[in-house]
Amino acid sequence: MYESLGLDLSPRLASVILGLVIGVLFGALAEVSRFCFRRAVAGPRSERGAAAGVWLAALATAVIGTQIAVAKGLISFADHRFLAPDLPWLAVLTGGLMFGAGMVLTRGCVSRLTVLSGSGNLRAALVLVVFAVVAHATLKGVLAPLRTAFGSVTLSLGNAALPGPALLWTALIAGTAALVAWKYAASGRDLILGALIGLLVPAAWVGTGFVLFDEFDPIAMESLSFTSPAAETLFWSVAASSIPAGFGTGLIGGVILGALISSRLSDRFRWQSFESPRQTGRYMAGAALMGVGGVLAGGCTVGAGLAGVPSLSLAATLALVSIALGGTLATWLIRDDASLSAAGQARPRGQPAE
Repeated sequence: MYESLGLDLSPRLASVILGLVIGVLFGALAEVSRFCFRRAVAGPRSERGAAAGVWLAALATAVIGTQIAVAKGLISFADHRFLAPDLPWLAVLTGGLMFGAGMVLTRGCVSRLTVLSGSGNLRAALVLVVFAVVAHATLKGVLAPLRTAFGSVTLSLGNAALPGPALLWTALIAGTAALVAWKYAASGRDLILGALIGLLVPAAWVGTGFVLFDEFDPIAMESLSFTSPAAETLFWSVAASSIPAGFGTGLIGGVILGALISSRLSDRFRWQSFESPRQTGRYMAGAALMGVGGVLAGGCTVGAGLAGVPSLSLAATLALVSIALGGTLATWLIRDDASLSAAGQARPRGQPAE
C-alpha cells in the first residue's frame, strides 16, 4: 500500500515517524492514567483494582482491534515470531519469572519506567539504560549463549496459536478483560484512557504491516514493545551512522516526549533520584533481571502482553502469565524486608506508586 501514498520517504523513515506519533500518544495517556502492569499485580492492595482496570481495558480494545484487522485481511501473524511452531517454553517461563521479579525490584515495568523517565524520574532513566544494555547483551552480546541455550529447549506445535476458533478466544479474552475492567476501574475516565491505549496496538500493527508495507523495501511488522526497541534506541544514540533508526526508536523517543509534555502541562513533573546505595543496588538488580527476562520471554508486559496476546499467541500468553507469577512471587518473598518493600521506599510527591 505504501507506494500508493506517494510519499517521498523510505518506509523505514516513515516507520520512525509513525513510532514517534504512537509513542507520544502512549506516553501522554500512560502518564495521565498511571498505566502499569506491576501496580495491578504487585502494587499496594488499595491500588491494584484501579490499575488492573486501566490495563485490562487496554487489553480488551487491543484484542478486538487487532483481530478485526486480521479478519479484514489487513495484517497476518502467520510468519510472525509470536506464532513460530516451535515453542521455546523454558525460555518463556524463565524469562517471564525473571522479568516479573525485576519489575517488582524496580517498582515498575519497562513501559512505566520509560514514562517516568519523561516525567523527571532519574531512577527510572538509569534503570532504562541498564535494562537496554543487558537486553542487548542477551540478544547479541556476552549473554547471547544463555539466550541460545534456553531457547533451544522447545515444544513442537502444529499451531502456535491458542487452540480453537480465533473468534472464541477473542470474545473470551476481550470480554473477560472488559468485565473485570468495568468492575475495578476507579472511574469511567480510567476506562476511556485504558481503551485509547489499547487502540494504539492495532494502529501500530496495521501501520507497519499494511500501510507502510512495500515489497521492494520491506520493514518488520511491529507494535508497542519496549525490550528490543530500548536496546536499539540506546545503541542508535551512540552509533547512529551505522545503526539506522526504526519504528522502535521512534516509539521510545515518543513515549518519553509524550510523558514529558503531559507531566509538564499537569504540573506533575518532578526531579527524583536514588536515596541510598542499597536502593540503587536493588534497582540495578531489577534492571538486569528485566533485561535478560524480557529477551528470553520474547517481550515485556507490553510487547508480549498488551501487543502479543491480541495475536492469540500461546507463547505471548504464557509469557504474560509467567511475568504476573514472577511479580507475585517476588512481592511475597520480599514483603518482610522493609528496605526492599514498597513501605521502605520514600514515595515521591505526586507519584506515590513509584
